[in-house]
Amino acid sequence: MNTHLHHPHEETHLKSSDLLRDVVIGMSDGLTVPFALAAGLSGAVDSSSIIVIAGIAEIAAGSIAMGLGGYLAGKTEQDHYRSEVKREHHEVENLREREIEETKEFFANIGLSKEVQEKATEEIARDKDRWVDFMMKYELGLEKPDPKRATKSALNIGLSYVAGGIIPLSPYFIIADSSEALQYSVVATLICLFIFGYFKSRLTGVNALWGAIRVTLIGAVAAAAAFGVAKLFER
Repeated sequence: MNTHLHHPHEETHLKSSDLLRDVVIGMSDGLTVPFALAAGLSGAVDSSSIIVIAGIAEIAAGSIAMGLGGYLAGKTEQDHYRSEVKREHHEVENLREREIEETKEFFANIGLSKEVQEKATEEIARDKDRWVDFMMKYELGLEKPDPKRATKSALNIGLSYVAGGIIPLSPYFIIADSSEALQYSVVATLICLFIFGYFKSRLTGVNALWGAIRVTLIGAVAAAAAFGVAKLFER
C-alpha cells in the first residue's frame, strides 16, 4: 500500500510538472521534425518559399496531431480515474471488511498505534465518499485529475510544437536561397536544441551536458538524413 503523504506544495509541483511535460513533448518534436523537413527540402529545391509553405503546413498538421494526442491522453487519465472510483465504491459497499483491513494497514505502515489505527479507520469509514477518496489517494496513489487537463494539455503541446517549429523555418522567411537559409537554420536550431536539451536534462535529473549533446545530435542526425535522402534522389 502506498504510504506517501501528499502535501499542498507537492500538488502545486505536480501541476507545474504536467505543464513542463507538455512543453517538453511539443517543443522537442517541434524543433526536430520541421528542421528535418526543411533540411530535406533544401537538398531538393532552391526556392525558400516552397520550404516555407511546406514547413507551415507541417507545423499546422503536426501541432494538431500532437495536441490531439495530448487531449486523448488526458481523457484516458480521467476515464481511468472514474473507473477506479467506481470499483472502489463497489469494494467499500461489498467488501467492507477487506477495505477496513487495508485502511488499518496504511495507518500501521506510518507508525500509528493499534488503538489509533482503530479510531482513525472508524472515523474515515463513516463517510463512504471520503473513504473512497482516501483509498484512491493512499492505496492506489491516484490524484483526482483536473477536469480541464485534457484541453490544457492539447493547447500546451500544440502551441509548444508551433513555437519549436518556427525556429528552423525562420531563416527561410527572409532568405530567398534555400541553401543559404539552411546554414542559418542549422545554426539556430542546433543552438536551441542544445539549450532545450540542457534545461530538460537539468529538470529531469539527467546529466545536463550529456542530455544537451544527445538532444542536439538527434536533431542533427535527423536533418542530415533528410538532406542526404533528398540529394540522393535529386534529379
